[in-house]
Amino acid sequence: MSRGTESGSTSEARARLLGTATRIFYAEGIHSVGVDRVIAEAQVTRATLYRHFSGKEELVLAYLDQADRGLRAQAEAALAGAGSAADQVRAVARSITEGIRSPGFRGCAFLNAVAEYPDPAHPIHRAVLAHRQWFLDTVTDLLARVGYDPADAAGRHLVMLRDGAMAAGCLFDPELISETFLQGVEGILAARTA
Repeated sequence: MSRGTESGSTSEARARLLGTATRIFYAEGIHSVGVDRVIAEAQVTRATLYRHFSGKEELVLAYLDQADRGLRAQAEAALAGAGSAADQVRAVARSITEGIRSPGFRGCAFLNAVAEYPDPAHPIHRAVLAHRQWFLDTVTDLLARVGYDPADAAGRHLVMLRDGAMAAGCLFDPELISETFLQGVEGILAARTA
């Protein structure tokens, strides 16, 4: 992980670097953005960047780690307000559509990153796979509480629906995509209880 902590708290410069990188990487892509641009827009020196991150790869990994933690927290918040297992699945699905409907939505940060890092051995690719495994495990566990059959196929189905919604959500009407995604989730739930 990064070296950029001071007295156990994140420094202002590190936070500015990560915030700037997150904004630009998500909006424009990772490979198209150099560290010089991140440094300039974060208004820090090159030495400050390297004091907090060993290089661009570590900065990208920090960006993905931050996105992962944010999505886990979003899922936990959605689950906290839901009752039955089916309602928990619906709550997670609705939280996904909130992202799709948000201003500046550019798809899934993880799918975008893995498209730029196709080598399965690359640390960034592995970070994407780890996030995706967490999401698959989470929805599969939730779906296992709905119905009696094993939920592996249903979990994979929901992840594929989410992937499609994330890709389409930045290309087409986000309201229509969100509605279609939620209908697909209802179809998965109906199949689990049939």
